[in-house]
Amino acid sequence: MAGLLTQAGFEAMESPKRATYLIVNTCGFIQAARKESIEVLQDLSKKKKPGQYLIAAGCLTERYRAQIAEEVPGLDGVMGTRRWMDILDLINDLRPNPPAPLYHLPDVPSIGLDEHGIIRAALQGGSAYLKIADGCRRPCAFCAIPLIKGTTVSRPMETILSEAEALQDLGVQELVLLAQDTTDYGFDLGLEDGLSQLLEKMLPRIPDIPWVRILYAFPGYISDRLIELMAAQNQLLPYLDIPLQHANPHILRNMRRPSDMDGVFKTIEKIRKAIPNVALRSTFIVGFPGETEQQFQTLLDFLTEIQFDRVGAFTYSFETGTGAEPLGDPITQEEKESRLERLMLLQQQISLQKNQALVGKTLDIIIEGVDNDLSIGRSYRDAPEIDGLVIVEGQADIGSIVPVVINGAMPYDLTGQFVKT
Repeated sequence: MAGLLTQAGFEAMESPKRATYLIVNTCGFIQAARKESIEVLQDLSKKKKPGQYLIAAGCLTERYRAQIAEEVPGLDGVMGTRRWMDILDLINDLRPNPPAPLYHLPDVPSIGLDEHGIIRAALQGGSAYLKIADGCRRPCAFCAIPLIKGTTVSRPMETILSEAEALQDLGVQELVLLAQDTTDYGFDLGLEDGLSQLLEKMLPRIPDIPWVRILYAFPGYISDRLIELMAAQNQLLPYLDIPLQHANPHILRNMRRPSDMDGVFKTIEKIRKAIPNVALRSTFIVGFPGETEQQFQTLLDFLTEIQFDRVGAFTYSFETGTGAEPLGDPITQEEKESRLERLMLLQQQISLQKNQALVGKTLDIIIEGVDNDLSIGRSYRDAPEIDGLVIVEGQADIGSIVPVVINGAMPYDLTGQFVKT
């Protein structure tokens, strides 16, 4: 949306006070995010001056169309996720002091592809996120994404490749390929193992981007072809984020997730054999309806055995309209928080041991910031914004990739010194 607005002659403002259009891209995924979105909208509504227009966009408005206007008096416009490319149409149709917000929420089944030539990328320092698909066709019982975004819509391969080349021309050093499920890329286009096909064509076309990272690989869909490609191509970072959500087969079946844990063990063994230095990340939910203490212990035992490099965990959030709604929300928040704490304490010990094993080794680090005489960056083991950091003595250019000798380890972060030349 920002790209479309800039292309049309609008200018981004640092302060809401100076803006004519206040656009809040909301989240509707879980209750805490919905609450934060509403609070931001309410705050802007109270401070809105004559001549300013407040627009609610994104997931919350797609899912809760009518309620948002009730909770945010003074809202001028509403649009969702599936027709974000119509932002200019909405702005052109806004009128001062409308009796009700102008809704732009057409009843379409999925996200549109008429993107008006805008690169679907977000740049941050030397890194860029590039969207390869949007929406999800998986039936996970806890998840509202299909309700919000619709089924998977893969972007045309040539469009993605051209955008990757454009990002290379901008000097991007790390390209992060993003979708709700990257391993499902191309299914709707009739492609088999579409992600591997995309990468095989992409890597030779962007030789000046040294790091390419994949996020969100669905369990059971990590192909041998993808593993071989990651093992053979230095450009493709040895990092995989595989959101498993649980380890107890009964809970996984209730979640409507793949429940073949033998297959998970075999896949991880295959990955580690082919790529010895691979960094593996996963995500888990605790407190799903019906989760017993014994089933939760199965998850803890699994983490102890598998030894992931990185783990994210969340307490179950009850969501109306999802497949899990009939199960209710029987586990208390206190018990959920207790299980979350126990899981993360266990993983902290594992992550610390993994990090301590890196002391004395040299890792390439992408620099993201400089503070006094310290540089802050990430290794290949750390995806932007979700994993750890490397704190380095001295200064280097933001966006550069430099060798660093690791001299200290914490549960999530590392410390180091630049290699002297």
